Amino acid sequence: MSRPALIESRFSTVICAPVFSNGEGLSTQVAIGPDEGMKHSSWIMCDNLVSVRKSELTDYVGLLSSAKLTELDEALKKALDLD
Repeated sequence: MSRPALIESRFSTVICAPVFSNGEGLSTQVAIGPDEGMKHSSWIMCDNLVSVRKSELTDYVGLLSSAKLTELDEALKKALDLD
């Protein structure tokens, strides 16, 4: 999971929140599924951010609704201990 603005930037890497098929429903995890373009239920893991080379991001999978983006914002705030 990453933002299009970063993918289109001049930087060679982006910070991404990985997506896994298993989650625990923690406040730092966001549930996604077919409505977001996934093949099955999955979880965005905001407590496991990683730096990824843009060249490794080759397949577009889906899109988050504004409601899911709000959930993601809240999960990132919790994971990063932001106000």
